[in-house]
Amino acid sequence: MLGTMLENVRKNCPLIHNITNYVTVNDCANIVLACGASPIMADDEGEAAEITAICGGLNINIGTLNHNTISSMFLAGKKANELGHPVLLDPVGAGASKLRTETACKLLDEIKFTCIRGNISEIKTLASVGGTTKGVDADAADKVTEDNLDSVIAFTKKLAEKTGAVIAITGAIDIVADAEKAYIIRNGHPMMSSITGTGCQLSAMTTAFITANPDHTLEAVVAAVCTMGYAGEVAHERLSDKDGNSTYRNCIIDAVYNMTPEALEKGAKYEVR
Repeated sequence: MLGTMLENVRKNCPLIHNITNYVTVNDCANIVLACGASPIMADDEGEAAEITAICGGLNINIGTLNHNTISSMFLAGKKANELGHPVLLDPVGAGASKLRTETACKLLDEIKFTCIRGNISEIKTLASVGGTTKGVDADAADKVTEDNLDSVIAFTKKLAEKTGAVIAITGAIDIVADAEKAYIIRNGHPMMSSITGTGCQLSAMTTAFITANPDHTLEAVVAAVCTMGYAGEVAHERLSDKDGNSTYRNCIIDAVYNMTPEALEKGAKYEVR
C-alpha cells in the first residue's frame, strides 16, 4: 500500500507550489525532486495565486514569516481551495511568537487544509491546549512517549475531526491520523534532529504524496512520513566516522531518490490504532 503511494508520485510527477522558509528552501526543492515530483517556489503576492493555479498542490510553511509572504499564503491558499487542490500547513514555531501563532490560527480559520504537519508543541498550540514551543523545536515537556501515546492519539484524532485535515505529528514517535484511524510510525534516526529542515523537507514531500494520491490522503501522508524516516535510517548506515550532519543531509536526499516501493514496504515500521 505505501509503495503504491510512492509509485503514484513518480508516475504523476505533480507540480508542487511551496511557500516555505528561506532557511530550508533549497533542501525542500531537492527532496520534492528526489521523491519524483516537481517543485516551484513562489512567495511574492503578485504571483502566488497564479502559480498555485498551475500547480497540483500547495505547501504553506510559516518558518520565516514576513508581511509579504503572509499575504501570499492567504492568496495562494484560497486559490487552491477554489480549485480543489490539496493544501498542507506546516506551522513552524507556532507558539514561539504572537505573529506566528496568530498567522497559523488565521490560516486555519480561512483556508481548508488537507494535511497539517508539525511537531507536538506546534500542533498543541494550534489546538489551543498550551503547547510549550521552544523556538521552532518541540519542547521536552510535550514529548510523545510510550506512556502518553494513547492520550496523544486521542488528541490527534479529535483535532483531525475538528479541522477536517489529516494530522501528522512528527518526532521520535510519529503519529498520523484522521478522525477514525491513527498510524503510529517508528522510523527515523536521532541524528535527523541535527539537521535544520528535515521537518520542512517532509512537509514539502508530503504535499507531493497527497497531491499524487487524492483518494488516499491518510495513507499518502503515512507513506511520506515513513519514506522520510526510513531514508534517515538508510542514510545513517552510509556515514563514515569522518562524516557529519552536512553529509547526512545529502545522504537523506539520496536515500529518498533511490527509495523503491519494495524497499519502503519492507522498511516501514508502523502500527494502526
